[in-house]
Amino acid sequence: MLRLTSPATILILAALTALGPLATDMYLPAMPSMAEALDTGPDQVQLTLSFYMAGFALAQLFVGPVSDHFGRKPVMVAGLALFLAASLLCVVAPTIEWLLVGRFLQAFGGAAGPVLARAAVRDIYDPIAAGRALSHMASTMALAPALAPAVGAGLLLFFGWESVFMLLAIYAAIMLLILILMIPEPLPANRRQSMTAGMILANYRMLLTQRSFVGYTLINASGFAGLFAFLSGSSFVLIEYMGLSPFQYGSGFVLIVAGFFFGTLCSGRYSQRLGRDYLLMLASLMCALAGTTMAILAIAGVHEPWAVIAPHVIFLFGFGIVMPQSMAGALAPNPQCAGSASSLFGFLQMTIAALGGALVGQFHDGTSRTMAIAIALGGLISFTAYAGLIRQRGKSSV
Repeated sequence: MLRLTSPATILILAALTALGPLATDMYLPAMPSMAEALDTGPDQVQLTLSFYMAGFALAQLFVGPVSDHFGRKPVMVAGLALFLAASLLCVVAPTIEWLLVGRFLQAFGGAAGPVLARAAVRDIYDPIAAGRALSHMASTMALAPALAPAVGAGLLLFFGWESVFMLLAIYAAIMLLILILMIPEPLPANRRQSMTAGMILANYRMLLTQRSFVGYTLINASGFAGLFAFLSGSSFVLIEYMGLSPFQYGSGFVLIVAGFFFGTLCSGRYSQRLGRDYLLMLASLMCALAGTTMAILAIAGVHEPWAVIAPHVIFLFGFGIVMPQSMAGALAPNPQCAGSASSLFGFLQMTIAALGGALVGQFHDGTSRTMAIAIALGGLISFTAYAGLIRQRGKSSV
């Protein structure tokens, strides 16, 4: 077994957290081909993302409180096993309806990895160190969405879209073995909580009345909604409308994720020097300006790949700072119920993101306008949440 504070443990927790980006990003280049193979439209294929996010959000309401009682490790093992089985169901899905079921179950199991990896970091580290550890995890995790679309495009070219889900099943099987054999339980027995409905609801009620928790969660969730709007619409915009090949799309995605990667590096480097809230002010403003720029270009009729990719690189740089700092801010005051806090944080994040993705699919007009406007709204709401809930909180505490 590894030491909980070893760099290898953080690396494995990052790999567990990467399960979410892999399951959403790897099959993006295959979405148009899936629509053709399953004899359905883009709106139905886009629902596979929304179903995944809905299942992810719903599962998070349960996995955190359950892990506060039983511990993080057994719940993560059960979740990975379900993710593995659901990925195999996606491989053999004969219709879009079966694929939607597989994606929902895949998300329901996969939620345990990211949610409980975050909670485990709070179990192991104090609030300041947790912010740095989450930034390092996010930097490592950024490799997953950077590589996933290119890998997905290669698998699509040589083996068909089903091979994407087979690779996800193999990844889950490997992580399941590593988790069982190498990671000790991070939650001490003396910090286990009751799992009664009353206790769970009391924790959630306490969190929802905690101004800092709501503020940090909304900053993250609205930024993530902008990211998810891109995930939901970008393959149809860039491949079908603007004419990029799946490989070119994957290459552009690498540039976008590079923005996220460097954002997380800045987050870890400057979190102690500049402070969490100042970093969040700069980063959420960056997301708002980048999203607004993309929307203005789209409304003005500039329908070129650079007009989508360049602003989103900047948006993801900002979100690379927002994500770990807002997570640390939401979890820091709540070590006694870190699993429940991580669950509610993730539930709100995924619910808002799934709603944004569904709206992009519903109002997609064949151009980049709907997606760009959704991304702009995500950035603007993120900055507004900072200004209204975090900055004002800081002023009132002076």
